Amino acid sequence: MQHKYTTRAVVLGRAPTKEVGVTVTLLTEDLGLLRARAEGLRRSGAKLAHALQTLSEVEATLLRGKEGWRLSGAVLITPWFSELPPSARLCAGRRASLITRLVQGEIIDAPLYEVFISFLETLRHEEEAGQDSAELHATLSILSLLGHDDGAVPSIDEIRALTKEDRRLFITRINRSLESTGL
Repeated sequence: MQHKYTTRAVVLGRAPTKEVGVTVTLLTEDLGLLRARAEGLRRSGAKLAHALQTLSEVEATLLRGKEGWRLSGAVLITPWFSELPPSARLCAGRRASLITRLVQGEIIDAPLYEVFISFLETLRHEEEAGQDSAELHATLSILSLLGHDDGAVPSIDEIRALTKEDRRLFITRINRSLESTGL
């Protein structure tokens, strides 16, 4: 008998598989980053389709089998894609893409989920000018949590107060960290 795992998760991406199936990349609160099969999701009228849009926060029910994770249920908590303004969606999409690029396979890292949710909540309340600071903070936090950057991560308020020259130093630091990953 398979054990069911229920956890909060954010849908970072989707990729079609087979005729009507989808592989969903989830950043979960308890299980870290994982990829799960969702059968029938591309069928017209699929029950889970609404909940499993990219950047949706869901309560996911997962089963672990021989062939990996399978998604058996999802309840929508927050539809971040529709709650964020267009410029914030782009920022969130770039950070989701960064996480999926940097994490190959599965990783159990609960703080990564918390950092991403905090980033989404910050984006919800930021004007377009402040989204850059939120994205810089989230990027530094993600790189630090994944072990690609060992420098101190300043608070978002400290980042907002940076001059253009100081901001460039952090961007250079991020670029060097990304280069070191080889991706």
